[in-house]
Amino acid sequence: MTETTQTQTTPPGGARPRSPEFQLAMDASRELRHDLFHDAFAFRPLPKTRVDGRLIRRLPPGMRERAAWTPHVVVALAGVVALLASLADNGGGDLAQLLTGLLAMGTILLTLLRPVGAFWVSMALTPFTAVFGSSWSDWPWLPGSFVTHMVVLTVVALRTRPRTAAWMWALTAAYGLFAEVFFGGGHYYTNTMPFLFVSALALLVVTVWHVRHDAAQKVTAQQTVTAHERSKRTLLEERTTIARELHDVVAHHMSVVAIQAEAAPYRVENPPPELEYAFAVIRENAVIALSELRRVLGVVRAEDYEAPDAPQPTLADLDRLLENVRDAGLGVDKTVTGAVRELPQGVELSAFRIVQEALSNSLRHAPGATARVEIGYVLGGLGLRIVNGPATGLVKPSPGAGHGITGMRERVSMLDGEMTAAATDDGGYEVAVFLPVPTTAPTEDSA
Repeated sequence: MTETTQTQTTPPGGARPRSPEFQLAMDASRELRHDLFHDAFAFRPLPKTRVDGRLIRRLPPGMRERAAWTPHVVVALAGVVALLASLADNGGGDLAQLLTGLLAMGTILLTLLRPVGAFWVSMALTPFTAVFGSSWSDWPWLPGSFVTHMVVLTVVALRTRPRTAAWMWALTAAYGLFAEVFFGGGHYYTNTMPFLFVSALALLVVTVWHVRHDAAQKVTAQQTVTAHERSKRTLLEERTTIARELHDVVAHHMSVVAIQAEAAPYRVENPPPELEYAFAVIRENAVIALSELRRVLGVVRAEDYEAPDAPQPTLADLDRLLENVRDAGLGVDKTVTGAVRELPQGVELSAFRIVQEALSNSLRHAPGATARVEIGYVLGGLGLRIVNGPATGLVKPSPGAGHGITGMRERVSMLDGEMTAAATDDGGYEVAVFLPVPTTAPTEDSA
């Protein structure tokens, strides 16, 4: 009791705190005003249905476009049924019944434009139809009113949300019970309870549809987010791997520059002060650059990452890679053009990884095919071309998500190169890469 008193707040002005029942009633009243009174007659046209469903996709293009108006046609047919039900109440010969029938059909058509407003129109039309109707056996829901209000409740529930459907059903029940109690005398049959039972079943079906539809949308949205996150994570992992490899390559060369710059003055007898100062500046800048490089790229290293003991692969190790690929079942040939020379380690590593990934894609997506690796040493850099033919084996190709192509593009982009990847005319696939190499780049020997 003490804990309840401590957590209770006192309204301004010293008024007594409101009870939970009062708060619940106030919340319900606020929800009712928001759902059925606020902008009740707002213009909300029914949109056309989607044409990418499993059944609609099978229709011809012309019929597919017309099928988008299916909900509007169904509602219009329901309005015709309400008109016929109103006319059947008096054999179709009374002008008043014709008027009420047209009003019933118009009310149903109003759900296409102003759904909540159509509910209030239907509620007002029900006693009007009862006054001018001739059927004293059905009270207070004459046949036309029965059909009209049932269709309106269902359509409005489909176009709004379950809470609005519950409010409409409650107000309908209140009206029906009020009409039976105070104006039901002289009528030997009242149909409020049958109407409420049938309408409750209809609204229950609509509510279940809403729940399934919302659940399907959430699952689809979650799958989209998951796929996006998976793709983003794969791309991040590939970038991390590339950054680690380049970090090791650049760190090695910068360390060599710093050590040689420090040792160079001792290799010259009586070096001039200007030379000593120049080498000191070189060493200082190399150390600073190495520290900055480790600070920037070091954040992508995992805590348990260990640098490989063996040297990173280069194009000199390509024959061993091709032999492994041949053992896996892919016939591959290699062609080398131009003057073979040693390239910067970053270019050699990236070229090796690109060839490796391209051949791996050929194994996965084109089983039984043959491949060709072309390496061109040109003056301005290195050209790669990996081509595979169409799948010819009995093994089913493995579907992929495109992360291998993305990784290759990342490697090429980090070296300011160019890359194209596309299917060939014969059903195969081709990857063409150019990695620029400055002609003045120092080699390992000169370093």
